[in-house]
Amino acid sequence: MKINCLIIDDEPLAINVIKNYLEAVENFEVTATFSNPIEGLNFVKNNKVDVIFLDINMPVLDGINFIKSLENPPLLVITSAYSQFAIETYELDVLDYLVKPIEFPRLMKTLNKISKRLNTSSSGSPVETSTESPFIFVKIDKKRMKKIFFNEILVIESLKDYLKINTLTGKYIIHSTLSDFTDLLPERNFLRIHRSYTIAIDKIDAVEGNSIEIEGLRYVIGRSYIDHVKQRILNSPL
Repeated sequence: MKINCLIIDDEPLAINVIKNYLEAVENFEVTATFSNPIEGLNFVKNNKVDVIFLDINMPVLDGINFIKSLENPPLLVITSAYSQFAIETYELDVLDYLVKPIEFPRLMKTLNKISKRLNTSSSGSPVETSTESPFIFVKIDKKRMKKIFFNEILVIESLKDYLKINTLTGKYIIHSTLSDFTDLLPERNFLRIHRSYTIAIDKIDAVEGNSIEIEGLRYVIGRSYIDHVKQRILNSPL
């Protein structure tokens, strides 16, 4: 299912940044862009839009009043050079607030929120329990996004400023921290066991002492993680 995106910003460069990012991601489609918020408002009233990427400081109609004028708003993502409007816009039920300049890894967090929210609203149940396996998109080179299903992930390994994602079907190197990536995963399915490793709980083959075995390889449990890890594993069906 394509997710229809609308970008409204009075700065053409800012529009192009988000548009180029979205065009690199499967399932997201930029339906239209507007530098004039009035034209954007008319478009929303007459066309199907799943999510709007909306600037705050715009002439004639600012982003906050734009939101207030919508009767049945789609998902809303604020894109602004100023952080001080965040509290006010969250009271208007925006999904996320992106501060310019927007970096691609930060936008990916937003896109995964969008995917989860739309899967939830369309199925009536959270994405983790959907009949379709939940997934995440990761950037594996400058122009290519890879869809990785959560149920195929074995281990995520930290390589300083990069990660190696080991899956049932391949290995992928991405630019991210282990903490940031782990936060994007379903907590009930994944477990941080070391400052360098996050593992899929259902892929554990054995636990011995301070190590976990997955697919014939052993991963050490960090000393500061061991009590929490063993508690989680004992309470989780493997």
